[in-house]
Amino acid sequence: MKKTTRILVVDDEPAILRVYSELLRTEGYEVWTAATGRECLEVTSQRHPDLVLLDVMLPDLSGIEVCRQ
Repeated sequence: MKKTTRILVVDDEPAILRVYSELLRTEGYEVWTAATGRECLEVTSQRHPDLVLLDVMLPDLSGIEVCRQ
């Protein structure tokens, strides 16, 4: 059985989240989204995505700080 790759897309722009999510889902990936750094940290601790596409400029924490944590 093939495991579906799980991707978390993190961006504070709703249009960017929507476009990336739709494109990736069309290609067969399981996609989750987050709009803030704190939300990203919460999702990654609970769901353990295989890949995170992370914006550097977020409203609460920078993408760099999210990576550090």
